[in-house]
Amino acid sequence: MKAVVCKAFGPIDDLVVADVPAPQPGAGEVLIGVKACGVNFPDVLMVQGKYQVKPPLPFAPGVEIAGIVEAVGAGVAHVRPGDAVATSLTHGGFAAQAVAPAANAVPLPAGLDFRIAAGFMLTYGTSYHALKDRAQLAPGETLLVLGAAGGVGLAAVELGKLMGARVIAAASSEAKLATCARFGAEALVNYEQEDLREALKRLTGGKGVDVVYDPVGARFAEPAIRSLAWRGRYLVIGFAGGDIPRIPLNLALLMERSLVGVYWGAWTAREPEANRANLAQVLDWIVAGRLRPLVSRAFALEQAAAALAELAERRVLGKIVLVTDPAQAG
Repeated sequence: MKAVVCKAFGPIDDLVVADVPAPQPGAGEVLIGVKACGVNFPDVLMVQGKYQVKPPLPFAPGVEIAGIVEAVGAGVAHVRPGDAVATSLTHGGFAAQAVAPAANAVPLPAGLDFRIAAGFMLTYGTSYHALKDRAQLAPGETLLVLGAAGGVGLAAVELGKLMGARVIAAASSEAKLATCARFGAEALVNYEQEDLREALKRLTGGKGVDVVYDPVGARFAEPAIRSLAWRGRYLVIGFAGGDIPRIPLNLALLMERSLVGVYWGAWTAREPEANRANLAQVLDWIVAGRLRPLVSRAFALEQAAAALAELAERRVLGKIVLVTDPAQAG
């Protein structure tokens, strides 16, 4: 089968497409014929050897896929061969076939586009877990989303609005902010042109925001934390900005603020049933048209390096995916 192969940790351009043996499912696993695979920032870090998980070399990147179940291992009962599913995995998704834990597999509604199905799991799974389970976001609260036009950011904007919050979207260009407005943001901040703290003071009348959703880190983390209201919650999602911030802990003490870690991948392994319930709710909202995942482009498998470069250079709006059928690219 064809797969995108990382032979050594390093530049994205070193990835190759090669024929490799098809995997076989073990106990508690499913073999999926991949139709589409989400492209995510952790894939970039994993290829570069900078992610907290380092798969044994060689490996295929790709942590979320959608496709058709081809075989199941011992003990698997909730999905069968022929079922359309989406699932998450530690790596291996950039391939024609992939093996994943059956516990993570979510049956798909009939007719759902595989490109949409491959792009919702990590972004909406992370964002819904963060806002619902970790921040306990309540109707009427104010949510600040940093990096709001990216995959997880735009999902957080949509979900925050759906959950009854007032959403402030912060991003680096007017084009990105226009996309955020289309997906439910009520207030916008271009943090490349305006001081973030001053903008948030203006937009909240000095009260501050109740929840910060931060997948960026770097120089925006501290001003965002300083902008939290009484008992505000700062969600640590990731560090797409490159630098891991060093935060003075007195900022947590003041105003009884909370710094809250969000590690969706580890949570799914510890609480698979709760994760499946969250994802089933998200799928219901997608089918009902209450969420509209933005897949801005589909790349062929052979274009994996180009897709990852688009993500690494922050040129992506919403989500991009890889497809195993070149006719579905575009």
